Amino acid sequence: MSGPVIAAVDELADPVRAAGSARFFKTGPGDYGEGDVFVGVTVPQLRKVAKRFRGTEPETVRELLASPIHEHRLVALFLLRAEFDRAVGDAARAAWVDLYRDALFAGRVDNWDLVDASADPILGEWLVARGDHGPLVDLAAEEDLWRRRAAIVATFAFLKRGDPDATLAVVPLVLDDRRDLIQKASGWMLRELGKRVDRALLMRFLNGRAPEMGRTALSYAIEHLDPEDRARLRALR
Repeated sequence: MSGPVIAAVDELADPVRAAGSARFFKTGPGDYGEGDVFVGVTVPQLRKVAKRFRGTEPETVRELLASPIHEHRLVALFLLRAEFDRAVGDAARAAWVDLYRDALFAGRVDNWDLVDASADPILGEWLVARGDHGPLVDLAAEEDLWRRRAAIVATFAFLKRGDPDATLAVVPLVLDDRRDLIQKASGWMLRELGKRVDRALLMRFLNGRAPEMGRTALSYAIEHLDPEDRARLRALR
């Protein structure tokens, strides 16, 4: 069932771009994307493919998510998001969210672009509608890099509604995680909390927690602050 989608993606393959993507997404031995395979298709191209196949059945999305090819999994997530957005009723939407969670726990949402394209608009939006960020707290307690990053990034859906509680519940759980992709995600969400919700709330958080934050997370969180505040908070570490 996934054959036509795979053919549409592979028709756009570019070996030179694929080699560059493999380096950019750290696919070498010991790297976070070790073993991932790229064929060299851009995100705008993949979005166009997903648009062509709107209305895709769940089984097709599952098959694409099982592919070893990175771009097949990314187009699957674009399709999943589109079908989740179009779904009518809780049962239909829940089925797509369950498919997403299954993929996340099966290790198929396994690079930062895959997480960032899906965690907020699928899992985050579902939990906002339910008024429950508890599942993100549970995900943040996982040691797995991608589940933990998904938990952090999914809090963005709450921040967009002016609700800081999810971010403030999740980020403290990962402050001692010095992996670069967790650091960046944590600082990013804290920065958005200050920009979109309440700068004073961000400052209170940073005044109390900056000493235990990693350098990268803190740098991301304070990007939009005044130079004096940035210098003072850095000095707390």
